[in-house]
Amino acid sequence: MKTNLHTALRAAIDGGIEIMKVYATDFDVELKGDNSPLTVADKNANEVINNYLEQTGIPIISEENKQISFEERKNWSQCWIVDPLDGTKEFVKRNGEFTVNIGLIENGRPILGVIYVPVDQLLYFTSEGSARKVHLEDVSASIDYIIDASEVLEPARSMEPPVKVVGSRSHLNDDTRSFIERIEAKSSVEIVSRGSSLKFCLVAEGNAHLYPRYAPTMEWDTAAGQAICEAAGVKVLQEATGEPVRYNKENLLNPYFLVTI
Repeated sequence: MKTNLHTALRAAIDGGIEIMKVYATDFDVELKGDNSPLTVADKNANEVINNYLEQTGIPIISEENKQISFEERKNWSQCWIVDPLDGTKEFVKRNGEFTVNIGLIENGRPILGVIYVPVDQLLYFTSEGSARKVHLEDVSASIDYIIDASEVLEPARSMEPPVKVVGSRSHLNDDTRSFIERIEAKSSVEIVSRGSSLKFCLVAEGNAHLYPRYAPTMEWDTAAGQAICEAAGVKVLQEATGEPVRYNKENLLNPYFLVTI
């Protein structure tokens, strides 16, 4: 696990370096088949990350890789799940709220997660049963130094009002609005907004209590974030069953879920 963590941390940091090289330019934006944006930063970061993770011998599911059939994937006991640039829309808007996501899955469960915020040089990760974060003064620092310099994430201990709910201030769908209204019937609510997988980090580090995601996401959007939340003692539960969200499913689309302390 230590070797895999070191590899994932370096992959995320170096992927972020590639992203920032493009961020500083007048880049072009393509549209994929689902009308989501794609930039050369997604492609370059994906190549760097794949080069690192391939060294582990563990198969990789990445948003930017050719997708592998479930007939092959169903026999994997472990796999990496990667979004080399989560929040491409945020990247295009240049608001800084985009991340590199790398999760390691074992028998459907996320057991390791790394989220890197390239603009802030901020790193969230799991290590030895805890969730941690560190601001990188030097992206070339050794991984041992980075881990030693990190601090443990502390989620909120109780739903002290106002209950802080992660969501969009302007684009709440009906299911999310109904969820918030049920909370408001009992307590004051504050909406906390953030892009990409940073929504998970808000709950894991105690800056929010709940993150209801009643809209489509893919496994690469959430695997790293769920690993970090669970290491911090935060639950990521399927809305329909109350069971933890699972990975390397036949359909890589996630069910609706709730992140909660």
